[in-house]
Amino acid sequence: MKPPRAKEHLRRLKALHQLYYDPNIENKNLAQKWLMQAQVSPQAWHFSWQLLQPDKVPEIQYFGASALHIKISRYWSDIPTDQYESLKAQLFTQITHFASGSKIVLTRLCVALASLALSMMPDAWPCAVADMVRLFQAEDSPVDGQGRCLALLELLTVLPEEFQTSRLPQYRKGLVRASLAVECGAVFPLLEQLLQQPSSPSCVRQKVLKCFSSWVQLEVPLQDCEALIQAAFAALQDSELFDSSVEAIVNAISQPDAQRYVNTLLKLIPLVLGLQDQLRQAVQNGDMETSHGICRIAVALGENHSRALLDQVEHWQSFLALVNMIMFCTGIPGHYPVNETTSSLTLTFWYTLQDDILSFEAEKQAVYQQVYRPVYFQLVDVLLHKAQFPSDEEYGFWSSDEKEQFRIYRVDISDTLMYVYEMLGAELLSNLYDKLGRLLTSSEEPYSWQHTEALLYGFQSIAETIDVNYSDVVPGLIGLIPRISISNVQLADTVMFTIGALSEWLADHPVMINSVLPLVLHALGNPELSVSSVSTLKKICRECKYDLPPYAANIVAVSQDVLMKQIHKTSQCMWLMQALGFLLSALQVEEILKNLHSLISPYIQQLEKLAEEIPNPSNKLAIVHILGLLSNLFTTLDVSHHEDEHEGPELRKLPVPQGPNPVVVVLQQVFQLIQKVLSKWLNDAQVVEAVCAIFEKSVKTLLDDFAPMVPQLCEMLGRMYSTIPQASALDLTRQLVHIFAHEPAHFPPIEALFLLVTSITLTLFQQGPRDHPDIVDSFMQLLAQALKRKPDLFLCERLDVKAVFQCAVLALKFPEAPTVKASCGFFTELLPRCGEVEPVGKVVQEDGRVLLVAVLEAIGGQASRSLMDCFADILFALNKHCFSLLSMWIKEALQPPGFPSARLSPEQKDTFSQQILRERVNKRRVKEMVKEFTLLCRGLHGTDYTADY
Repeated sequence: MKPPRAKEHLRRLKALHQLYYDPNIENKNLAQKWLMQAQVSPQAWHFSWQLLQPDKVPEIQYFGASALHIKISRYWSDIPTDQYESLKAQLFTQITHFASGSKIVLTRLCVALASLALSMMPDAWPCAVADMVRLFQAEDSPVDGQGRCLALLELLTVLPEEFQTSRLPQYRKGLVRASLAVECGAVFPLLEQLLQQPSSPSCVRQKVLKCFSSWVQLEVPLQDCEALIQAAFAALQDSELFDSSVEAIVNAISQPDAQRYVNTLLKLIPLVLGLQDQLRQAVQNGDMETSHGICRIAVALGENHSRALLDQVEHWQSFLALVNMIMFCTGIPGHYPVNETTSSLTLTFWYTLQDDILSFEAEKQAVYQQVYRPVYFQLVDVLLHKAQFPSDEEYGFWSSDEKEQFRIYRVDISDTLMYVYEMLGAELLSNLYDKLGRLLTSSEEPYSWQHTEALLYGFQSIAETIDVNYSDVVPGLIGLIPRISISNVQLADTVMFTIGALSEWLADHPVMINSVLPLVLHALGNPELSVSSVSTLKKICRECKYDLPPYAANIVAVSQDVLMKQIHKTSQCMWLMQALGFLLSALQVEEILKNLHSLISPYIQQLEKLAEEIPNPSNKLAIVHILGLLSNLFTTLDVSHHEDEHEGPELRKLPVPQGPNPVVVVLQQVFQLIQKVLSKWLNDAQVVEAVCAIFEKSVKTLLDDFAPMVPQLCEMLGRMYSTIPQASALDLTRQLVHIFAHEPAHFPPIEALFLLVTSITLTLFQQGPRDHPDIVDSFMQLLAQALKRKPDLFLCERLDVKAVFQCAVLALKFPEAPTVKASCGFFTELLPRCGEVEPVGKVVQEDGRVLLVAVLEAIGGQASRSLMDCFADILFALNKHCFSLLSMWIKEALQPPGFPSARLSPEQKDTFSQQILRERVNKRRVKEMVKEFTLLCRGLHGTDYTADY
């Protein structure tokens, strides 16, 4: 019979075999789970060495090395101090052995030794790095010199990397960082020697560069890196070392601390400029990797240190040369991302340079503006050239992924142009306008649509975010647009988006609307221009609605035509209806009704027909589509001009009309039809949502004008919810409560509806509410709104306030975060009403302790930590409005051992209750107390898990 340890060893080997070689995924998962548990077990200290034996395959050896690293990095406190030296010696022996063996095992062992070194530094192992170097340079080792050298370099490379990811406490991290900074004195001379030694093989030099790259991220002073950086620049000529050299140089230059060493930075500029011939050669040969790498170096120096280098006024020419080199990288030939991927790296540099120039005092800024304004005008030309589409033939061969990358790249260029406007101002628009004018009016040579499109794209980029209302070139641009020969979808799209970007300008210059509106209406009929044409029409209708009545009939007719022909996708149809809502808002009531009749009659007829049919998936889609069109139309059709109120009375161009609201007239006409549709589709949440959306959007837009519809809508909602409770009906009820509950005339139907939906939802709780978290969420929001807008709703004898309270406590225990948040919101509205609403005060007195226990359970670990602020709000409200009760309840609730967590001592619970009871003013402090307490409850206080909390 095998001893237990031998059995365990065999089981480990079997599990490792399953993990690496078993094709059955279930077996792999089970093996992985068991092995992960084994790695953290006390036995891992013993079996790890067994798995590293020479007769084992590399995969098993790798697992042994990984187990050692996990034990050292996570369970360092388990190791007795008298075993540090033997563990260190064993690891050195294993690393020496694997120096000529499996590289993946060697790396894991180096990581384990690095972790051990970090845990012992600086006291228990003061010269760790120097000792490593000395031990591996010893001549009596059985391993050849190159093997030892590579093993040492691997160890030195992983040491800073392990430090960056280590779980050392903050105070230890500072000590170890300082110790490593001193130790780099033992590393850099060795790296310099190996890199500059002609006899060093390529694999060693590459490892040296990677090691240097790793160490510079410890914020080593840049001047201490000078020799190695220069050696790395020299190594850029070796194609095998190129990538490692780039990484090392970029990491060294990009250290946050590097800007302090201005003299070293100035020495780097000639080294970077010296790469220009290599860069041009790479571009000429289509060597994207080399051009990309050199560009990274130039941008790293320029972007990270532009302020420091601009400050050296006497060296302005050398920095300008660097800027021009980056300009070359921005304008690198070829189309992104197919022929080049370099130009995108440079865009952030231009932001940084501009910010730094504009941050100088006036005199110095004026000098640099004189130098750099021409540079930025050149940048605009370069960016617009890079934004140009390729030929139609070439673009046709691009993959969808390449087209999407190019679209994002153009957005980045657009953002850069918008930013550059701050530096160049109105002269930039004049510059673009002159170029476009020359292009469109020149009879000498035919212009490419790509060039025209790029110039328009530049205008659009600026006009979308910058106020161009006072620009003197926009009238000329509006005049040029109709002269553009549109033979291409991309150009047509940009023309549309440019018109859309100028919609606010058109509102101030309505005489120009007629120049561009026909283009937009014509484009509506082209499905390829769906997004651009519809969004542009919507912008024009929103911004210029008071000037559109003369064009209204034409806009409605064209829109109606494209809607009937089903040219556009659903979302664009919805936008188009919103556009028409804006347009109709500015007409006289009789005109609105006339247009509404012609616009929606076909849909009403279609809906009448669908209402007669037996429900099926295809007619459901049609019903939801029609209801969506009506919703979107009523979202923006506002004859009372509520949305204009923030602009002040002087901008209200039309008087508020008298008489019934057109939307209400239409809703009353179709109300019976909607009820008929509902009667057949009550089981379908999507249709019910679409019906509720019509009324919800109408209520939000019309506000008090919706009043005539309140009684019949309350009745319909009651019938809907009685048949099948759905969240969308509760959300609409909440809107009605919000707007109309405080008005005496509307209180009776709203009270009746509120009591009905509450009664039905309470019944749902008795049957088991866990399947309906959305209904519970909406119900809690409705209750909170009722308390906020009309607390009198809780005075009604027919409302079972106690049952409502108990259901809300139950909802606090739901796993869905939105539902819990809504329940907490209800209690934070309810508790302040204890004194003024007698039934509320009574239920809090009777059942408040149950609420407190539920809150403490949640804080104790039953709820997500992300919700702790919500529970803190309840505690704060209890303390502020029910202090005497809370002071009694909290002591009683925290009395039982193990509640709300077995990890808490009686002293910690007592401290928490005293802290809470003392704080009745500062809500933020209560939130901090709750966060601290929940960490104690979960055993996370003082751990890494709290770092982002």
